[in-house]
Order: sequence, then C-alpha cells, then structure tokens
Amino acid sequence: MTRVLPLLKKFQDRDMFLFFPFTGAAPQREPPYGDFAFNLRASYGQETAGLVDNFVAVGRRRIAVFYQADAYGRSGWAGVRKALARHGEQIVGEATYRRGAKFTSVMRDQVNILKAANPEAVVCIGSYAACAAFARDAVDLDLNVPLANLSFVGSENMLKLLSEGRDDAERYTQRLVNSQVVPSYEDDSIPAVREYREFMARYNPEVPAELVTEEYTPFPHSFVSLEGFLDAKLMVEILRRLGDNPTRKGLEEAVFTIRDFDLGIGERASFGPDRRQGLQGVYYTVVDQGRFISLTDWQGRFANVGA
Repeated sequence: MTRVLPLLKKFQDRDMFLFFPFTGAAPQREPPYGDFAFNLRASYGQETAGLVDNFVAVGRRRIAVFYQADAYGRSGWAGVRKALARHGEQIVGEATYRRGAKFTSVMRDQVNILKAANPEAVVCIGSYAACAAFARDAVDLDLNVPLANLSFVGSENMLKLLSEGRDDAERYTQRLVNSQVVPSYEDDSIPAVREYREFMARYNPEVPAELVTEEYTPFPHSFVSLEGFLDAKLMVEILRRLGDNPTRKGLEEAVFTIRDFDLGIGERASFGPDRRQGLQGVYYTVVDQGRFISLTDWQGRFANVGA
C-alpha cells in the first residue's frame, strides 16, 4: 500500500483512488496521501486507544507493549503511549520481536522482560504466529494478565495455533482480548452478519486453484471476510450512485454522497471532503468455548481487584 500511495499522488489528475485497504495504518489517512484513499475501517490508533481506555476503566493502569520491530509495530506502540498519556500514565515495559517470527519461535526473553515491569495488561502489536507464541510463553511463565491484540493479528489463525491439539486450550486463551473493526460474525442478531453468513453458505467462496501453492483451508467465517463483505457492499453502492454512465471524474463525488448509509451493523457509514474514513467503531472479543465472541462486560472479565 505504501508503494501505491506515491503513484496515486503522482497521477492525481487521473482521478484514481485507493478504496478500503485492509489496514488501520496512518499513511493513507494523513497528508500527503490522505486525499487519495478512502478507508472504511477504524484506525489502529482508535483500536489501541479503545483497549487502553477500557483497561484503565477497570483499574489496569500499568500497561506494557509487545510489538513487531518495524513501522507497523512502532505505530501501535505510539498509539498506546498516546492513549496512556491522556490518563497521566506511560508504558511500563516494552519488548520487541523480529518480523517473520513463527509460532515455533521462543518468546521467553520477551515475557521475562515484561514480567520484570509488573504490568497489569499487555497490548500486543504483531502477526498471529508471533503473538500466539508470546501468549503461549506468557502463560507458561505465569504472566497472568490480559493479553490484548489488534484486529490485524488474525484472530482465527491465532486461536487455531493456541488451541489445536491441546486438551488445556482454555488455559492459553482465557486472557486474550482482541479488538476488531467489525462486529462478531457469531452474532446473528446483526442484520449484516445474517446476510454475510447466508451469502457465504450460498456461494461457498474458495481461493482459485491456480493461486494455491500450499495446503490451505479457508475458515468458514472470519473477521477478515466479514470486513471484505462490508467493503464490497459499500463499493457496490458507490458504483450504483455513479449512474448508467460512470466516469472517474464522478467517483469522488459519488463517495461524498454516502451519508449515514446503513450497512446493517448498527453504525452508519459517512464520507465527505473532510471525512475519508466511513466507520469509527471498535469492537472487542474474547474466547469462549473455542471461538471469539463479543466482550460485553469488561468489569466482570478483567477488573483489577487490587486496584
């Protein structure tokens, strides 16, 4: 994405835009590239702020960070620091890992670094394999605090690594709390979730065979595919509003006509010249009976009784 943005700026006279990238990162939300992208999902900054605010609200003010040593990880670190500063707090400990780490990687050093800081929660900014390895070693080394992950982690893959082949899977997943940028696909009281599940069952989408280079079985449902479904649903509406003779010139104005549009998730999407992110909502999920479900009671689940 960061390679595409300079091209969009260079050829801005051709009215080309980036729509709904699968990232909460900042480059396409800020100058000099913010005018060439439309985002649907909330940002990583909003996710980290929400996690910090909720932890502080239940008495967990000592927050540490485990993050990938690159621009993505550092942006998440900055988000946690900024959110804590609003509460008069600072990051109490931090540990990093190198991008590309696998579930077989040993994260005991990182766990011990953070244990020494005596945190009351850890926010993790990284990939599912590395964050799962950290969660595994944290439990094994008795770092018994909530472990929060951003939506980017890939919740289903993380859960699979921590659960597969284990009789004690709950021990390794009970303290996870993952932020999401779409509601839980398990909640069929939400109209868009019902529609999504119906379409997934009806069409059973699969990866084209020519693109499969190793054994791969898609999840029947996931936060990623639900987000993609909402992206597609909104993109179709924008194209519909372009009319029978669509042109690039009319594309931006068509997006700006999206005001309080009902995607079926409760929050309505809106765009405008000064608003290029359609949704602002952040959702929180925890593991129950081997699946991620909506977290509705932070106090009951994660209250710091010693606070």
